[in-house]
Amino acid sequence: MTPPTPSAAAPLEATDESIDKSPSPSTPKGNESRSPGRLAWNRFKRDRTGVISAYIVIFFFVIALAAPLIAKLYGKDPYTTYASQRPELLNAFSYPAGPNGGISSEFWFGIEPQLGRDVFTFLLYAIRTSLGIALAATLLTVFLGVVIGVTAGYLGGKTDYLVGRVIDILLSFPSTLFFIAFMPVVYGLFIAPDEDIPTWLRATGLIIVLAAFGWASIARLLRGQVLGLREREFVEAAKVTGASPRRIVFKELLPNLWTPIIIQSTLMLPAFVTAEAGLAFLGVGMIDPTPDWGVMIQRGAMFYTEDITFMLFPGMSMVIFVLAFNLLGDSVRDALDPKSKR
Repeated sequence: MTPPTPSAAAPLEATDESIDKSPSPSTPKGNESRSPGRLAWNRFKRDRTGVISAYIVIFFFVIALAAPLIAKLYGKDPYTTYASQRPELLNAFSYPAGPNGGISSEFWFGIEPQLGRDVFTFLLYAIRTSLGIALAATLLTVFLGVVIGVTAGYLGGKTDYLVGRVIDILLSFPSTLFFIAFMPVVYGLFIAPDEDIPTWLRATGLIIVLAAFGWASIARLLRGQVLGLREREFVEAAKVTGASPRRIVFKELLPNLWTPIIIQSTLMLPAFVTAEAGLAFLGVGMIDPTPDWGVMIQRGAMFYTEDITFMLFPGMSMVIFVLAFNLLGDSVRDALDPKSKR
């Protein structure tokens, strides 16, 4: 009699060895792949408009950071009046002698009418100035909005009532008119009326005024969110265990508020870019010769009938950036909160 073959046992052994060893939802890797952040990132990557907009926004910020290096490699700066050194660059009417605003291999974006400054380097530094002010104002505004909104919502009572009335008053102001009215007041706190206002003070004043009138909207949003969250079971459980208000705010409330904070930040920065440029255009923000988007558009408005190119480059670049950032904000909102997608 021949001994029994192991063919019957082989499938059992193969079955034991072929058990699926892929990470289950209970493993750390499985949880990571299904985390809200990973899911939001996957949704964002599928949004082609958002990805393209993100690349455009990153490009502008890289240009702003690398402006001094690019200008050094280019061999020019935004302050030198090249026409005073070479009068042939301008015609008898003080407009660029060359075609298309003087665009050439030497001056990539042409030269400025009357003064003869290089438009390319002036635009590089204008992007740097405008984005720097708008980014600083956004960070300060978000900080104030988060602190005030979360405090009012968590404490409630008279604090919530007082903060709510202040928010209502600020949101009822015509912001542009108050920007124009308050900028001289801010400057007057530091500089005598007969003295020239330094550039750093103008930039600081813009950041302070933009933040002072901008925090109300995000504070109102977060206040409403906190009013709903503080009644939830996990917050009540933290109170029962004796958790301090600081721990409740930072460990229980803020992790649930990052989505509206990020969304509001992405929508706020382009609004500050246009507001800062508008104030510079009106003469109460940055002024010539400081490079700025608003300054360039203001100067370009003086010559656009004869030389449209000087106004074209800053206008188009600002429109592209603001549009890209707004589209990026919409994509971030849809990725973080799919229910808001229309």
